[in-house]
Amino acid sequence: GMEFIDSYVFNKVEEIRFNSTVGRYVGYTEYGVKNAEAWNSDAGILGQEQAELERYCKPSAAIDYSAILDKT
Repeated sequence: GMEFIDSYVFNKVEEIRFNSTVGRYVGYTEYGVKNAEAWNSDAGILGQEQAELERYCKPSAAIDYSAILDKT
């Protein structure tokens, strides 16, 4: 399977992360946890993150995979 991770880092500290396998945000700081709760309750925001997996990751992976096959 394929996993898309979107990390939000402030001052070199990861505050919050979206993980497509889990399908929701996880907060790592007090601020991040508060945002994760808010963003997880917003279907529109979650949908945008999941759409990135379909829009960007899967087509890019297909291109990368075919490039690898071409080299063999």
